[in-house]
Amino acid sequence: MKKKKQGGIEYEIGSGNVFADLGLANPEEALAKAQLAWEIAKIIKKRKLTQKRVAAILKIAQPKVSLLLRGYLKSFSMERLFRFLNDLGQDIYIKITPSSHHGHGSTMIGDSPSNARIAALGK
Repeated sequence: MKKKKQGGIEYEIGSGNVFADLGLANPEEALAKAQLAWEIAKIIKKRKLTQKRVAAILKIAQPKVSLLLRGYLKSFSMERLFRFLNDLGQDIYIKITPSSHHGHGSTMIGDSPSNARIAALGK
């Protein structure tokens, strides 16, 4: 991260992955899971679903829905989050194309591009 100073305030420009900036393990996977959970939460909010109804749709207990919506994602694999999106009526397409960034690919989940690779899908 680059350090900058403006108006007497020193700050650092992030990498685009807060999990990497915090030094957490597997930051690429953590970012991807967070983005998937964000998409799930948007669908739930848009449809005005209760946690009880979401639990029935996803075939999980309501406390798990609460954990998911609060961002506690350790017990959720990416594959499971994909299944949740499918259960909520969403199609998921994984498209692989040559990188336009000369040697480093990028990943897009939803409408938000990310320079992070999804570790679970390979490096």
